[in-house]
Amino acid sequence: MTEFKDTQRELYIFRLRLIAGMLFVLICFGVLVARYLTLQIVRHDNYAARADENRISLVPIAPNRGIVTDRNGVVIARNYSASTLEITPSKVAGLDATIDALADVIPIEARDRRRFRKLLEETKTFEGIPIRTRLSEEEVARFVAQRYRFPGVEVQARLFRQYPLADSAAHVIGYIGRVSEKDLDRLEEREEKEGVDLLTNYQGTDYIGKEGLEKRYEQQLHGTTGAEEVEVTASGRAVRTLSRTPALSGDNLVLSIDVKLQQLVEEAFGERRGALVAIEPATGDILAFVSRPSFDPNLFVEGIDAENWKNLNESIDKPLINRPLSGTYPPGSTFKPYLALAALENGKRTPQQTIFDPGYYNFGNHRFRDDKEGGHGTVDMYKSIVASCDTYYYMLAADMPIDMIANFMRPFGFGQITGVDLDGERRGVLPSTEWKRTAFRKPEMKRWFPGDTISIGIGQGYNSYTPLQLAHAVATLANDGIVMKPHLVKEIENARTGERTATVPAESFRIKLQQKNLDFVRNAMVGVNTSGTGATAFRGAQYTSGGKTGTAQLFGIKQNEKYKDAHVQERLKDHAWFIAFAPADHPRIALAVLVENGGFGAAAAAPIARRAIDYYLLGKLPVDPNKPVEEVPESPEEPD
Repeated sequence: MTEFKDTQRELYIFRLRLIAGMLFVLICFGVLVARYLTLQIVRHDNYAARADENRISLVPIAPNRGIVTDRNGVVIARNYSASTLEITPSKVAGLDATIDALADVIPIEARDRRRFRKLLEETKTFEGIPIRTRLSEEEVARFVAQRYRFPGVEVQARLFRQYPLADSAAHVIGYIGRVSEKDLDRLEEREEKEGVDLLTNYQGTDYIGKEGLEKRYEQQLHGTTGAEEVEVTASGRAVRTLSRTPALSGDNLVLSIDVKLQQLVEEAFGERRGALVAIEPATGDILAFVSRPSFDPNLFVEGIDAENWKNLNESIDKPLINRPLSGTYPPGSTFKPYLALAALENGKRTPQQTIFDPGYYNFGNHRFRDDKEGGHGTVDMYKSIVASCDTYYYMLAADMPIDMIANFMRPFGFGQITGVDLDGERRGVLPSTEWKRTAFRKPEMKRWFPGDTISIGIGQGYNSYTPLQLAHAVATLANDGIVMKPHLVKEIENARTGERTATVPAESFRIKLQQKNLDFVRNAMVGVNTSGTGATAFRGAQYTSGGKTGTAQLFGIKQNEKYKDAHVQERLKDHAWFIAFAPADHPRIALAVLVENGGFGAAAAAPIARRAIDYYLLGKLPVDPNKPVEEVPESPEEPD
């Protein structure tokens, strides 16, 4: 009996264990089924997408950057393909040791290492950074043969920017450089402000415009980034391309610049410092935009090395300064035709009124001297412009309130932003009572004194303008007072369709001026080039032109002293100016020339203007384009 009970108990326990085991199996199976249902049905789409993300890699395709040409199709900026040796720092164990080992395979110079270190500081470490660019086919072959030794190092085919004209028009075109963290921050700020996805469009892009038109028209030049869907293995090796959205090339820029005119002027400056801006009056097209000395923008594309940067940045000649755009200078006697026109328009003078010039003008206890010792005698308005009589304009300025002068000059662009399509334009100084109140801190300096106006009359004093503003002003004068916005980019060309779009609408405004007054002042400027201070430079010209010389004084001269050019240090000599337009009856070109420390405008600046106009109107080139502009004999009576 006892044995039966024991058997029953063991059978009962077995059944319980069996049931428990079955329940455990059922529960486990249920969990597996539930998990299966969750993975395959409930969350299928989510996990399928994640699996595809691991299997499919999205590779950005950088677009071709738009090219830049002059008005005649001459290429100023273009692209070319070359191989680059790149290191991804995050994939390299010993960076210095890797570079040393690479140097045994491919030549790596000290400047390559310096540039790499500089880029490393600016670039995220998971991105490829070039250690060598523009590899030859032999160098590529040598590296590929030993590629297994260098994990994290790859040869990539890249598009490079090239500026085939080197330092010619460098201040116009600017340059590109590698995208930095600051550039990305600026793109992010623009993205938030404009509500446009800019950062996505720069994935896979290595370069961005840093200066000049490359920067101003970055959005148009860059293009639209494409993408490839590539199937990859677990180790990241590409297996096949699943789909491809091609990149869209950036638009091309067609400039208003005439490169041949630009280069001719650059050669005419020689080693001298200065600027020239030439404008087509009827359209506002900038035909030449010269800043000398210049620099080679190719140096900046891959990151400029320390030695070249030091040479450019510390040069006493300041080649990086964009003189036409941001250099401000007193205009000297080039200001006189506008003051004469202001006097006619405001009824302060008539063309026939005369003054007697003894060679000076006394105002209070100060004597303002004329450039011509003994004076010009009897002077009317025509002679005042042709002979550049300072005394006439001392007296005229004394009769005109400073705010009357400022209000008249403002529409011509003096002391105003012209709106040219370059960043960094300076406003300069158009003196007025309001300007002086805000420019000075001390109460006694805020007041405008009558004596302040006297030197304004001859383009000195507080006057300070850019060469671009002077060129814009003379273009407006030549265009019957019709103001056209100056611009460097004439058209934007769609790289895919070839369709061109004008950048500046054909809109303008006219300054309210009497035609007879305009004609009188322009006729007097023609007299400057036929019988006045510009006659020597324009002797024998096959066209009639108008002009005005100017000499901008850099420091004051004592009452009993006379300026002697030969006794003044080179960097303290007067600046030489010349403004001109031609042909006189229907102007096609207007320009302003500045030669820093050049002395007299007639001797230093006018010959450069003559060469520029000869080429543009006649197609005439100098016999020897490398020969500096010949010096014009100095006029002892009319040096201005």
